[in-house]
Amino acid sequence: MIGDSLDDTIIDSPIREIEVAVRSVIAPRLGMRAENQDNYLVIDADGSAAYLRDESPVRGRISGWPTGHRRFAVLDGVGGHDHGRMAAERTVEGLLDIPAVRDLRALSEQLEALHDRLHAEFAGIGGNAGCTLTLVEIPEKGPAMLFHTGDSRLYRIDANTAVCLTVDHVPATQWAMSGEIDSPAWQRHVHERRSSAISQAFILGHVFLRSERSGPSPKLLELNDSNLPAFLQGKGDRRYLDLTPGVMYLLASDGLWHVPEPKAFSERWPALVAEADGDMNTAVDTLLAALTDLVARQQLASGDNTTLLAFRAM
Repeated sequence: MIGDSLDDTIIDSPIREIEVAVRSVIAPRLGMRAENQDNYLVIDADGSAAYLRDESPVRGRISGWPTGHRRFAVLDGVGGHDHGRMAAERTVEGLLDIPAVRDLRALSEQLEALHDRLHAEFAGIGGNAGCTLTLVEIPEKGPAMLFHTGDSRLYRIDANTAVCLTVDHVPATQWAMSGEIDSPAWQRHVHERRSSAISQAFILGHVFLRSERSGPSPKLLELNDSNLPAFLQGKGDRRYLDLTPGVMYLLASDGLWHVPEPKAFSERWPALVAEADGDMNTAVDTLLAALTDLVARQQLASGDNTTLLAFRAM
């Protein structure tokens, strides 16, 4: 069930192999969007990098990247805002310049510094740009690390469940933090309904603590056990991750659940992934095909950029 927590096994031994598959589409159906403001980053164990530039796939190699270290990220330009695609692209460029990190504090410091630099850069060109950033850093040895900002998500998908491992930075989470809504209401707002509102974005900043008269804070606000309600404890934005070998993890932008009944669709994901019989590329293609079919059958008037980055440690 969405929102459940799991007790996984930390991978302390070297990870010999991680299977990865990534897809990014302008929208589930052609003609529904004019531009893909999503992006992604895959840095593999040999330093090879894959991402989007001008909406087209780019590949390169990072000099000096330590063997066995990985970095995966999904980004979604803040929809409807000027320079949304540019914000996601500039963030990816910044991620390519950050060296491999093995410590969670160092990862947070590097990404906060990148946020600050890009916030100042975009303030100089006008507009109201930002992007989501959900990133997983996996050293060759030791636990993985999560850094999360916005409403893209990380899921753990096994044979029976699709478990969301992140907390959306949206108004409902603000209400939960202030005690205005409880767990069932939060679940309804976040996982059972469509919504495009966002309370924090990389580059842009946040509005979690603003008063009625103040503007957004230019800084990032980390959500963790000190400010999240009891029912969201353990799902902080910046934490070590316990990866279970053989289980699929999915980084995705919100286009994947931009349907009238998101929870009902996500509950189908384990069965859809099972149809792939262990092949990661087939799994992401099957998920996208199911989304496209759902959008078409329900004759939705709009769709959203959709990016899936699936990985599985062996």
